[in-house]
Amino acid sequence: MLTTESKWNPNPTYMANQEKIEETIRSTLVDWLIQIHYNFKLLPESLFLTVNVIDRYFSKHQISKREVQLVGIAALLIVTKYEEIYPPILKDFIYITENEYTAEEILDMEKKILFALDFDLNLCSSFRFLERFNKLGKICNVTFFLSQYMLELGLLDSKMS
Repeated sequence: MLTTESKWNPNPTYMANQEKIEETIRSTLVDWLIQIHYNFKLLPESLFLTVNVIDRYFSKHQISKREVQLVGIAALLIVTKYEEIYPPILKDFIYITENEYTAEEILDMEKKILFALDFDLNLCSSFRFLERFNKLGKICNVTFFLSQYMLELGLLDSKMS
């Protein structure tokens, strides 16, 4: 798990290289994705993997303000196909963005992200570590959910995720 984690974590200072967007825009995107994640009742790992995919893509490409939400929704689409048993369909994602993007734009961004990541979505996120520690330490539910909450707060900062 440690080897996988260190291999796929983006550079924590990648936002300094983004010329068109700021850390606050990324935080707003992640906050919006957390709300979507909650509304669709997705698995916790889907959220952590989505943020990792976004960070890895942002670390490799310059993103315009218009593309930020598109990258986020395309990353969520990719991850739900990978993690969820019953992922939301493309129409749901178009609806969520209030028809800001077409199906073709979302699918095109999905393709760009997958090519940028060499189609490698294998990742051991902090949530997987928490699950493992929970199983080994047999911690109580209150401690587990408090720990999960702290991990989710860390998602808002690009240096922490």
